[in-house]
Amino acid sequence: MVAVKPGDIAGILDQKRLKAAVVLVYGPDSGLVAERARRIAENAVDNPGDPFQLVRLDGDGVAADPLKLADEANTIGLFGGRRAIWIKPSSRSLVAALTPVLATRPEDAVVVVEAGDLARSSPVRTLCERSPAALAIPCYADGPRELAGLVDATMRDAGLQIDREAKEQLVALLGGDRLASRNELEKLVLYAHGSTRVTEDDIAAAVGDVSTIAADELVDAVFAGDLPAADQAYAKLRSEGMDPGVVVGFLLRHALALAASRIAIDRGGTPEGAVERMRVHFKRKARVERHLRLWTSPALAKVVQDCGKAVGRARRMPALGAPTAETTIWSIGAAARRAAARLR
Repeated sequence: MVAVKPGDIAGILDQKRLKAAVVLVYGPDSGLVAERARRIAENAVDNPGDPFQLVRLDGDGVAADPLKLADEANTIGLFGGRRAIWIKPSSRSLVAALTPVLATRPEDAVVVVEAGDLARSSPVRTLCERSPAALAIPCYADGPRELAGLVDATMRDAGLQIDREAKEQLVALLGGDRLASRNELEKLVLYAHGSTRVTEDDIAAAVGDVSTIAADELVDAVFAGDLPAADQAYAKLRSEGMDPGVVVGFLLRHALALAASRIAIDRGGTPEGAVERMRVHFKRKARVERHLRLWTSPALAKVVQDCGKAVGRARRMPALGAPTAETTIWSIGAAARRAAARLR
Protein backbone atom coordinates (compact mmCIF):
# COMPACT_ATOMS: atom_id res chain seq x y z
CA MET A 1 0.00 0.00 0.00
CA VAL A 2 0.93 3.25 -0.20
CA ALA A 3 -0.46 6.38 1.30
CA VAL A 4 2.56 8.64 1.20
CA LYS A 5 3.54 10.44 4.41
CA PRO A 6 4.14 14.21 4.10
CA GLY A 7 7.82 13.85 5.01
CA ASP A 8 8.40 11.40 2.16
CA ILE A 9 6.79 13.45 -0.60
CA ALA A 10 9.84 15.54 -1.57
CA GLY A 11 11.95 12.43 -2.15
CA ILE A 12 9.27 10.86 -4.32
CA LEU A 13 8.89 13.99 -6.43
CA ASP A 14 12.61 13.91 -7.24
CA GLN A 15 12.67 10.26 -8.34
CA LYS A 16 13.20 9.76 -12.05
CA ARG A 17 11.77 6.25 -12.21
CA LEU A 18 8.99 5.44 -9.79
CA LYS A 19 8.14 1.77 -9.41
CA ALA A 20 4.44 2.52 -9.02
CA ALA A 21 2.07 1.86 -11.90
CA VAL A 22 -0.34 4.57 -10.72
CA VAL A 23 0.34 7.76 -8.77
CA LEU A 24 -2.73 9.50 -7.37
CA VAL A 25 -2.17 13.17 -6.48
CA TYR A 26 -5.09 14.70 -4.60
CA GLY A 27 -6.09 17.34 -2.06
CA PRO A 28 -7.81 20.67 -1.46
CA ASP A 29 -4.91 22.78 -2.78
CA SER A 30 -5.54 22.49 -6.52
CA GLY A 31 -2.44 24.52 -7.35
CA LEU A 32 -0.17 22.17 -5.41
CA VAL A 33 -1.95 19.11 -6.85
CA ALA A 34 -1.34 20.33 -10.41
CA GLU A 35 2.28 21.25 -9.66
CA ARG A 36 3.13 17.86 -8.15
CA ALA A 37 1.29 15.89 -10.82
CA ARG A 38 3.17 17.75 -13.55
CA ARG A 39 6.50 17.22 -11.81
CA ILE A 40 5.95 13.47 -11.41
CA ALA A 41 4.76 13.05 -14.99
CA GLU A 42 7.62 15.06 -16.49
CA ASN A 43 10.25 13.34 -14.35
CA ALA A 44 9.04 9.95 -15.54
CA VAL A 45 10.06 10.48 -19.18
CA ASP A 46 13.17 11.51 -21.08
CA ASN A 47 11.47 14.25 -23.09
CA PRO A 48 8.34 15.83 -21.56
CA GLY A 49 7.79 17.77 -24.78
CA ASP A 50 7.28 14.55 -26.76
CA PRO A 51 3.52 13.81 -26.88
CA PHE A 52 4.28 10.11 -27.43
CA GLN A 53 6.24 9.96 -24.16
CA LEU A 54 4.00 12.22 -22.05
CA VAL A 55 0.37 11.56 -22.93
CA ARG A 56 -2.29 13.88 -21.52
CA LEU A 57 -5.82 12.50 -21.14
CA ASP A 58 -9.06 14.09 -19.96
CA GLY A 59 -10.39 12.36 -16.86
CA ASP A 60 -14.01 12.31 -17.99
CA GLY A 61 -12.96 10.76 -21.29
CA VAL A 62 -11.05 8.02 -19.48
CA ALA A 63 -14.04 7.33 -17.21
CA ALA A 64 -16.31 7.03 -20.24
CA ASP A 65 -14.01 4.46 -21.90
CA PRO A 66 -12.20 2.62 -19.06
CA LEU A 67 -10.33 0.15 -21.29
CA LYS A 68 -8.65 2.99 -23.15
CA LEU A 69 -6.31 3.66 -20.22
CA ALA A 70 -5.05 0.07 -19.98
CA ASP A 71 -4.43 0.04 -23.73
CA GLU A 72 -2.53 3.33 -23.52
CA ALA A 73 -0.46 2.20 -20.54
CA ASN A 74 0.55 -1.05 -22.24
CA THR A 75 1.38 0.53 -25.58
CA ILE A 76 5.07 0.34 -26.48
CA GLY A 77 6.49 3.64 -27.68
CA LEU A 78 7.66 3.91 -31.27
CA PHE A 79 11.24 4.48 -30.14
CA GLY A 80 11.00 2.64 -26.84
CA GLY A 81 11.60 4.36 -23.51
CA ARG A 82 9.35 5.04 -20.57
CA ARG A 83 5.98 6.72 -20.97
CA ALA A 84 3.71 8.68 -18.64
CA ILE A 85 -0.05 9.07 -18.93
CA TRP A 86 -1.21 12.20 -17.12
CA ILE A 87 -4.94 12.23 -16.36
CA LYS A 88 -6.53 15.59 -15.61
CA PRO A 89 -9.28 15.90 -12.96
CA SER A 90 -12.53 14.04 -13.57
CA SER A 91 -16.02 14.47 -12.20
CA ARG A 92 -16.58 10.72 -12.69
CA SER A 93 -15.07 7.65 -11.03
CA LEU A 94 -11.81 6.32 -12.49
CA VAL A 95 -11.85 3.04 -10.53
CA ALA A 96 -12.88 0.91 -13.53
CA ALA A 97 -10.07 2.42 -15.62
CA LEU A 98 -7.35 2.15 -12.97
CA THR A 99 -8.10 -1.38 -11.74
CA PRO A 100 -6.71 -3.25 -14.79
CA VAL A 101 -3.62 -1.00 -14.86
CA LEU A 102 -2.89 -1.84 -11.23
CA ALA A 103 -3.43 -5.53 -11.98
CA THR A 104 -1.07 -5.67 -14.97
CA ARG A 105 1.53 -3.15 -13.68
CA PRO A 106 2.97 -2.01 -17.04
CA GLU A 107 6.78 -2.01 -16.88
CA ASP A 108 7.42 1.03 -19.04
CA ALA A 109 4.56 3.35 -18.13
CA VAL A 110 3.25 5.25 -15.14
CA VAL A 111 -0.25 6.71 -14.84
CA VAL A 112 -0.43 10.02 -12.96
CA VAL A 113 -3.92 10.93 -11.78
CA GLU A 114 -4.61 14.55 -10.84
CA ALA A 115 -7.61 14.71 -8.51
CA GLY A 116 -9.45 17.05 -6.18
CA ASP A 117 -10.09 16.87 -2.45
CA LEU A 118 -10.95 13.19 -2.00
CA ALA A 119 -12.59 11.93 1.17
CA ARG A 120 -10.93 9.00 2.95
CA SER A 121 -13.83 6.84 1.75
CA SER A 122 -13.44 7.88 -1.90
CA PRO A 123 -13.31 4.72 -4.08
CA VAL A 124 -10.34 5.88 -6.16
CA ARG A 125 -8.38 6.95 -3.07
CA THR A 126 -9.19 3.67 -1.31
CA LEU A 127 -8.14 1.71 -4.41
CA CYS A 128 -4.77 3.44 -4.65
CA GLU A 129 -4.02 3.41 -0.92
CA ARG A 130 -4.66 -0.34 -0.75
CA SER A 131 -2.81 -1.33 -3.90
CA PRO A 132 0.92 -2.22 -3.72
CA ALA A 133 1.20 -0.92 -7.28
CA ALA A 134 0.06 2.62 -6.47
CA LEU A 135 1.10 5.72 -4.56
CA ALA A 136 -1.38 8.20 -3.09
CA ILE A 137 0.09 11.65 -2.49
CA PRO A 138 -1.96 14.19 -0.48
CA CYS A 139 -1.65 17.93 -1.12
CA TYR A 140 -2.73 20.21 1.69
CA ALA A 141 -2.37 23.96 2.05
CA ASP A 142 1.17 25.24 2.55
CA GLY A 143 2.27 26.13 6.06
CA PRO A 144 5.22 28.35 7.03
CA ARG A 145 7.79 25.58 6.52
CA GLU A 146 6.55 24.73 3.03
CA LEU A 147 6.32 28.40 2.07
CA ALA A 148 9.88 29.02 3.25
CA GLY A 149 11.06 26.10 1.12
CA LEU A 150 9.14 27.45 -1.88
CA VAL A 151 10.74 30.87 -1.43
CA ASP A 152 14.22 29.33 -1.17
CA ALA A 153 13.73 27.26 -4.32
CA THR A 154 12.32 30.20 -6.29
CA MET A 155 15.16 32.52 -5.28
CA ARG A 156 17.76 29.85 -6.07
CA ASP A 157 16.30 29.16 -9.52
CA ALA A 158 16.21 32.89 -10.28
CA GLY A 159 19.78 33.46 -9.06
CA LEU A 160 18.60 35.82 -6.34
CA GLN A 161 19.55 36.15 -2.69
CA ILE A 162 17.21 37.06 0.14
CA ASP A 163 18.10 37.79 3.77
CA ARG A 164 16.28 36.33 6.76
CA GLU A 165 14.15 39.38 7.58
CA ALA A 166 12.97 39.80 4.00
CA LYS A 167 12.23 36.09 3.74
CA GLU A 168 10.14 36.17 6.92
CA GLN A 169 8.22 39.16 5.57
CA LEU A 170 7.61 37.35 2.27
CA VAL A 171 6.45 34.12 3.92
CA ALA A 172 4.01 36.12 6.06
CA LEU A 173 2.54 37.69 2.90
CA LEU A 174 1.95 34.41 1.11
CA GLY A 175 -1.21 32.39 1.65
CA GLY A 176 -1.87 28.66 1.78
CA ASP A 177 -2.66 28.20 -1.92
CA ARG A 178 0.40 27.06 -3.89
CA LEU A 179 -0.72 28.50 -7.24
CA ALA A 180 -1.41 31.94 -5.72
CA SER A 181 1.95 31.86 -3.93
CA ARG A 182 3.80 30.95 -7.13
CA ASN A 183 2.09 33.79 -8.97
CA GLU A 184 3.21 36.25 -6.29
CA LEU A 185 6.77 34.91 -6.35
CA GLU A 186 6.91 35.17 -10.15
CA LYS A 187 5.87 38.83 -9.85
CA LEU A 188 8.61 39.40 -7.30
CA VAL A 189 11.27 37.75 -9.49
CA LEU A 190 10.24 39.92 -12.44
CA TYR A 191 10.30 43.03 -10.26
CA ALA A 192 13.80 42.18 -9.01
CA HIS A 193 15.16 41.53 -12.52
CA GLY A 194 18.62 43.04 -12.84
CA SER A 195 19.30 42.83 -9.10
CA THR A 196 21.13 40.14 -7.16
CA ARG A 197 19.24 40.50 -3.88
CA VAL A 198 15.58 40.79 -2.95
CA THR A 199 14.94 43.41 -0.27
CA GLU A 200 12.00 44.16 2.01
CA ASP A 201 11.24 47.20 -0.16
CA ASP A 202 11.05 44.94 -3.24
CA ILE A 203 8.60 42.67 -1.45
CA ALA A 204 6.42 45.55 -0.28
CA ALA A 205 6.30 46.94 -3.82
CA ALA A 206 5.82 43.74 -5.80
CA VAL A 207 3.92 41.19 -3.74
CA GLY A 208 0.19 41.50 -3.42
CA ASP A 209 -1.18 41.47 0.11
CA VAL A 210 -2.43 37.91 -0.03
CA SER A 211 -3.21 37.57 3.65
CA THR A 212 -1.10 39.79 5.85
CA ILE A 213 -3.55 42.61 6.62
CA ALA A 214 -6.32 40.32 7.82
CA ALA A 215 -3.75 38.10 9.56
CA ASP A 216 -2.32 41.06 11.46
CA GLU A 217 -5.83 42.17 12.37
CA LEU A 218 -6.60 38.68 13.65
CA VAL A 219 -3.39 38.35 15.67
CA ASP A 220 -3.71 41.82 17.19
CA ALA A 221 -7.35 41.26 18.16
CA VAL A 222 -6.87 37.76 19.57
CA PHE A 223 -3.89 38.61 21.79
CA ALA A 224 -5.65 41.76 23.03
CA GLY A 225 -8.84 39.85 23.84
CA ASP A 226 -11.00 41.69 21.29
CA LEU A 227 -13.12 38.71 20.27
CA PRO A 228 -15.61 40.54 17.98
CA ALA A 229 -12.70 41.97 15.94
CA ALA A 230 -11.02 38.55 15.96
CA ASP A 231 -14.18 36.93 14.59
CA GLN A 232 -14.37 39.52 11.82
CA ALA A 233 -10.71 39.08 10.83
CA TYR A 234 -11.01 35.29 10.88
CA ALA A 235 -14.11 35.42 8.67
CA LYS A 236 -12.20 37.62 6.21
CA LEU A 237 -9.30 35.15 6.03
CA ARG A 238 -11.62 32.20 5.51
CA SER A 239 -13.54 34.04 2.78
CA GLU A 240 -10.23 34.43 0.93
CA GLY A 241 -9.69 30.67 1.07
CA MET A 242 -7.14 30.69 3.89
CA ASP A 243 -6.60 27.23 5.37
CA PRO A 244 -7.51 27.08 9.09
CA GLY A 245 -4.18 25.43 9.89
CA VAL A 246 -2.35 28.37 8.34
CA VAL A 247 -4.50 30.77 10.39
CA VAL A 248 -3.43 29.00 13.59
CA GLY A 249 0.13 29.18 12.28
CA PHE A 250 -0.13 32.99 12.34
CA LEU A 251 -1.10 32.81 16.01
CA LEU A 252 1.73 30.40 16.77
CA ARG A 253 4.36 32.63 15.15
CA HIS A 254 3.13 35.66 17.08
CA ALA A 255 3.06 33.72 20.34
CA LEU A 256 6.65 32.58 19.77
CA ALA A 257 7.76 36.15 19.06
CA LEU A 258 5.96 37.45 22.14
CA ALA A 259 7.42 34.67 24.30
CA ALA A 260 10.98 35.57 23.30
CA SER A 261 10.31 39.27 23.89
CA ARG A 262 8.59 38.61 27.23
CA ILE A 263 11.69 36.74 28.44
CA ALA A 264 13.81 39.76 27.50
CA ILE A 265 11.45 42.02 29.46
CA ASP A 266 11.56 39.71 32.49
CA ARG A 267 15.33 40.10 32.40
CA GLY A 268 15.10 43.87 32.63
CA GLY A 269 14.13 45.03 29.15
CA THR A 270 11.20 47.27 28.20
CA PRO A 271 8.15 46.49 26.03
CA GLU A 272 9.15 49.35 23.71
CA GLY A 273 12.65 47.94 23.23
CA ALA A 274 11.31 44.43 22.73
CA VAL A 275 8.92 45.59 20.02
CA GLU A 276 11.74 47.40 18.22
CA ARG A 277 13.69 44.14 18.08
CA MET A 278 10.61 42.33 16.76
CA ARG A 279 10.65 44.61 13.68
CA VAL A 280 6.92 45.22 13.93
CA HIS A 281 5.34 47.65 11.46
CA PHE A 282 5.07 51.07 13.08
CA LYS A 283 1.26 51.01 12.87
CA ARG A 284 1.18 47.89 15.07
CA LYS A 285 3.77 48.85 17.68
CA ALA A 286 1.32 50.13 20.29
CA ARG A 287 -0.85 47.03 19.94
CA VAL A 288 2.07 44.62 20.29
CA GLU A 289 3.38 46.55 23.30
CA ARG A 290 -0.03 46.01 24.89
CA HIS A 291 0.24 42.27 24.17
CA LEU A 292 3.54 42.19 26.03
CA ARG A 293 1.99 43.94 29.02
CA LEU A 294 -0.98 41.55 29.10
CA TRP A 295 0.85 38.25 28.69
CA THR A 296 3.26 36.54 31.09
CA SER A 297 5.96 34.07 30.07
CA PRO A 298 4.12 31.01 31.51
CA ALA A 299 0.89 32.03 29.76
CA LEU A 300 2.68 32.46 26.43
CA ALA A 301 4.42 29.11 26.85
CA LYS A 302 0.99 27.48 27.16
CA VAL A 303 -0.29 29.32 24.07
CA VAL A 304 2.74 28.14 22.07
CA GLN A 305 2.09 24.56 23.16
CA ASP A 306 -1.65 24.75 22.42
CA CYS A 307 -1.11 26.38 19.00
CA GLY A 308 1.49 23.79 18.05
CA LYS A 309 -0.95 20.99 18.84
CA ALA A 310 -3.73 22.79 16.97
CA VAL A 311 -1.62 23.24 13.84
CA GLY A 312 -0.75 19.55 13.88
CA ARG A 313 -4.39 18.54 14.36
CA ALA A 314 -5.57 20.80 11.54
CA ARG A 315 -2.95 19.34 9.17
CA ARG A 316 -3.63 15.71 10.10
CA MET A 317 -7.42 16.03 10.10
CA PRO A 318 -8.48 18.75 7.63
CA ALA A 319 -12.16 18.19 8.43
CA LEU A 320 -11.45 19.43 11.97
CA GLY A 321 -9.37 22.39 10.79
CA ALA A 322 -12.08 25.06 11.07
CA PRO A 323 -13.40 24.09 14.53
CA THR A 324 -9.82 23.70 15.76
CA ALA A 325 -8.92 27.21 14.58
CA GLU A 326 -12.08 28.71 16.07
CA THR A 327 -11.51 27.02 19.44
CA THR A 328 -7.89 28.22 19.50
CA ILE A 329 -8.88 31.80 18.67
CA TRP A 330 -11.51 31.90 21.40
CA SER A 331 -9.25 30.24 23.97
CA ILE A 332 -6.43 32.76 23.46
CA GLY A 333 -8.84 35.69 23.23
CA ALA A 334 -10.60 34.71 26.45
CA ALA A 335 -7.27 34.41 28.27
CA ALA A 336 -6.29 37.88 27.03
CA ARG A 337 -9.59 39.33 28.28
CA ARG A 338 -9.00 37.86 31.72
CA ALA A 339 -5.48 39.30 31.77
CA ALA A 340 -6.80 42.72 30.72
CA ALA A 341 -9.42 42.63 33.48
CA ARG A 342 -6.73 41.95 36.08
CA LEU A 343 -4.76 45.01 34.94
CA ARG A 344 -7.67 47.41 35.36
